[in-house]
Amino acid sequence: MKPQLTELSNGLRVVTQTMPHLETSSLGVWVGVGSRHETEAQHGMSHLLEHMAFKGTARRSAQDIAEEIEAVGGDLNAATSVETTAYYARVLKGDEGLALEILADILQNSAFASAELEREREVILQEIAAIDDSPDEIVYDLVHDAAYPGQAAGRPIIGTPESVKRLSARDLRLFLATHYHPGNMVISGAGAVHHEPFVRHVEALFGGLSSQQVLEDESASYTGGIRYSTKPFEQSHLMLGFEGPSYTADGYITAQVLSGLLGGGMSSRLFQEVREKRGLCYSIYSSAWGLRDSGMFAVHAATGVDMMEGLIDVVRAEMARVASDGVTAPEIVRSKAQLKAGLLMSLESSSSVAEQMARQLLVHGRTLSSEELVARVDAVTEPQLRTFASTLITAKPSVAIAGAGRRSREFAERAGRAQTH
Repeated sequence: MKPQLTELSNGLRVVTQTMPHLETSSLGVWVGVGSRHETEAQHGMSHLLEHMAFKGTARRSAQDIAEEIEAVGGDLNAATSVETTAYYARVLKGDEGLALEILADILQNSAFASAELEREREVILQEIAAIDDSPDEIVYDLVHDAAYPGQAAGRPIIGTPESVKRLSARDLRLFLATHYHPGNMVISGAGAVHHEPFVRHVEALFGGLSSQQVLEDESASYTGGIRYSTKPFEQSHLMLGFEGPSYTADGYITAQVLSGLLGGGMSSRLFQEVREKRGLCYSIYSSAWGLRDSGMFAVHAATGVDMMEGLIDVVRAEMARVASDGVTAPEIVRSKAQLKAGLLMSLESSSSVAEQMARQLLVHGRTLSSEELVARVDAVTEPQLRTFASTLITAKPSVAIAGAGRRSREFAERAGRAQTH
């Protein structure tokens, strides 16, 4: 069945897709606010607010929230990204109303009690400490800082110990009032849901929210550069990034197809050349993701310190070869097939369907059919892929190295130089 969309009088969009074969429903509230909407003084606010939403309301304690949803076999969770925050649940058929009621309560009536805030602040500080012990997390944050230095889009979503410690309950309430309003929210449900009763539930629970103007966020301006951590680990991680298309740009799908054939699976160029032929690392992959006004194409791999130099040179050479020689028809077919399979397989999951519909409405203002998405993939041509690869190897990269100890700077500078030749 196709998605059904209703906009309430206050501007809140409600979208559902019934999946008749399912006995469960996935639903949630997606808000168009994330770490890029924070000022420097608010760094980490979106993530802290996501945590605090589950720590008690005027009528429910944190334990009440957990017990009530689990008493019907459901689960409740949330996630924060650069541009969105999501609060979502999965329940058995017939319990959608309860899940919506809990979500409405935690988003409109959170208590932000001092004791709970201090406890959750400590939890997040431990989460930050765990990231600092993980080179793959460190290198991810470093490459974003290199790409968007001094900007909200380049800061770690979770915040820093200093920023998290200074955020107060008053700050949380103000941020919530500023960004959590109907025009900036989508409520989405998929699975054993039926549109009309679902909309009635949402109207009763969220219809009283007042509409406000959606605030413009700071533009993301890609810069590029090198970053490195001298903290030693057993494995050295490389992240080599370039500015890519935004998710609304014509070239976004081209970037996805190139990512697939360059480092998207065991048949990809980088996997075959770097791991299978040379044994330079255990895993290597590429990715392409977008923001509303920018994006990043990146290669990530981890290896021993003694092999990092060779790894950098081979990655550089493979990217240059794609730009100069192009790609073969079988490679394009494989990459497109992988991308289309991922898109279509995700439609078998009610959680993925609910999330996709919500994100598409926030980004494009409408839902995109699977036929439209598949057609966009099929339309990508070999000249487009070669042209995009050429722009990558001539652009200023964002390089991050973590785990190589004192040699991290040397490797970062080598990777940065390599892309300019």
